[in-house]
Amino acid sequence: MAKNYFYTITLLVFLFSLGISAQETKQQPKTQENVSIEGLSLYPNPVSNGRVYISTKNDFDKEIIIFDVLGKKVLQTILSSKELNVSNLTSGVYIIKINEKEASATRKLIIR
Repeated sequence: MAKNYFYTITLLVFLFSLGISAQETKQQPKTQENVSIEGLSLYPNPVSNGRVYISTKNDFDKEIIIFDVLGKKVLQTILSSKELNVSNLTSGVYIIKINEKEASATRKLIIR
């Protein structure tokens, strides 16, 4: 009887080890290379007057998305000038994502 338990346990360990080694390794999905925005300037940071200025070398229209620290989108707009009004956001730390043509950049934005 003890031998049967030994063989059963040995067989289970063997099958378990085969199952682990047979699993495929998951490949990471290929991501497109992020092209950074040339000459990006974001000021003032921290923001204290409710306005932040975003300028780039080319000054094309920019899509602006701002997320709170929990990842919730709190503002999304298209910016054709340099001035962005953030006075409706409460004080705190945010993540700002800027898209301009095929380029994008992500920065931390602090609002006082």
